[in-house]
Formats: sequence, structure tokens, C-alpha cells
Amino acid sequence: MNTMTTTKTPTTVLDANGVTMRFGGLTAVRDVDLTVNTGEIVGLIGPNGAGKTTFFNCLTGLYVPTEGKVSYKGTVLPPKPHLVTQAGIARTFQNIRLFANMSVLENVLVGRHTRTKEGLWSALLRLPGFTKAENASRERAMELLEFIGLADKADHLARNLPYGDQRKLEIARALASDPGLLLLDEPTAGMNPQETRVTEELIFAIRDQGIAVLVIEHDMRFIFNLCDRVAVLVQGEKLVEGTPDIVQSDERVVAAYLGTPFEGAPGAEEAAEVEAAEASTAKATAATDADSNTSTSTEEEDTR
Repeated sequence: MNTMTTTKTPTTVLDANGVTMRFGGLTAVRDVDLTVNTGEIVGLIGPNGAGKTTFFNCLTGLYVPTEGKVSYKGTVLPPKPHLVTQAGIARTFQNIRLFANMSVLENVLVGRHTRTKEGLWSALLRLPGFTKAENASRERAMELLEFIGLADKADHLARNLPYGDQRKLEIARALASDPGLLLLDEPTAGMNPQETRVTEELIFAIRDQGIAVLVIEHDMRFIFNLCDRVAVLVQGEKLVEGTPDIVQSDERVVAAYLGTPFEGAPGAEEAAEVEAAEASTAKATAATDADSNTSTSTEEEDTR
């Protein structure tokens, strides 16, 4: 008997085309193209001030790109973070942004709000539809806590978790929106080697569930062990992209990390301007997220 083996062709989950982000006369990200396919883990690396987080913010609707477009599964994304999440993209942040005085379970439930259809009146009146949706959300949240190994701490306050567990909880909250693409901004920052290995295994497990992953990281050993492809940003421009072996052997990448000029490299003055813009945009993003967290907390209290 002849058997025919069919190989599934990877489909493009994320397509960022010509993404440029300017702040006044300063260009923080310039004409960056990047794709992420199903079943892939793609890394985004570069020196401090390279524009990595600004690029992430363009992908997730926190910033509206000055030029270019971002598409998810062939559909151009609206420049609104909650609509990007509804479309199927979730993210974590470089700095932990949990609701410290809420339980572990409640933090994950916050991530479910984009997948629940019940409105305010249904919640206030405790209608059958709301109760059913609430039970389904709790069940899904517990599944995710089991997945990341925190089911036994569901009732603990988030602030009382060890640092590594807080990082995992952030990932679980992002997964609660049932994304097709997960963006991780420095998921191992501040971790010890054992916690880093656990995070690596967790990301592989997420990929095995069919979720594509795009990750920013400064730990080169971690990123090269983890990723199928790696893209390098230097002063807002994509310098090179390829397999970990190709990227590691590229002399321009080595020069960029060592601070050695290479042909076409930006000058020190331009580099300083980009770093200042990154710091300024980070402050603006933190303020926006604080407002968003306050709003979300209020909504959570209203629905109790």
C-alpha cells in the first residue's frame, strides 16, 4: 500500500510591512519588515535603544505607525490595543504589570474579558448567561494556571508570588485571551538560570499548543536556543534576519553589540537621540498602561 505524506504549509500569522515610527523629527523605527508564521518562535534582539519595544508597541496598537502596516492573518490591525487583543495578539511587558492586590486567579480572569460577551446589566443582575460565562472563564483560567504550574496558588495574592512565578502569571494572563500570537518583552529579565530554563520550556509548550511566539530578549544564549529565526534591530533598522547560526556569525551583529562602528552605522549623536526617544516613549506607555489598569480594575469591581 502506498501512503502519501502531506506537509502543512506554514501560514503567516503576523506581517509587519515597512513599519516606521517617528516622534517629531526623530525616527525611532525605520522601515522594518517582519513576519511570524504558525509554529514559529521568532526572536527580536538588539542593543539598548534599538527600537525593539517601540516596534512591539506598533504591533500591539499602543502606537500608530507613522508609515507601514501591521496585519494579523491577512487583516490589517486597528490601532487600538483592545481590538488588537480581540483580533488574536496578546503580549507581556518588560516590567511586571500584575494587579498586585488581586489573587492569582483574578489576574488571569482579567485576561478573559475580551472573550466574554456578557454586558454590564447581565453582570449586575446575575443573569443565567453571565453565570454560565463566569463559570466557563474560571474553568479556563484554572486550566491555564495548571498549565504554568500555579494552580495550587490560585487564591494567593499576586504580590506574594516569587518573582519567577509573577512572570509566569503574566504569561498566563496573556494566554487567557486565547491568542494566535504571543509577544513576550524580555520574559527572563531578572531571572536566575533555573527560572530561565523553566521559562524556555514554557515557551516551547506554548508553541506546541499552536501559538506563534515573538520574543524580545537580551539573554543571547536563551534566544539562540529558543528561536527558529532571529531578527536584529540596530538604531531602529533591521540589520539582519535569519537562523540563529546565521545571525551569530554575522560580523555586523558582533560589531553592533560591541559598539564597533560598521559601514552605514549611525553616529553617536543619532544613537543618543534614539535612546532618549525610547526613554520618553517608555514613560508615556507606562502612564497609558496605568490609566488602563485603573479602568480595568474599576470594571472588575463593578462586575462583582
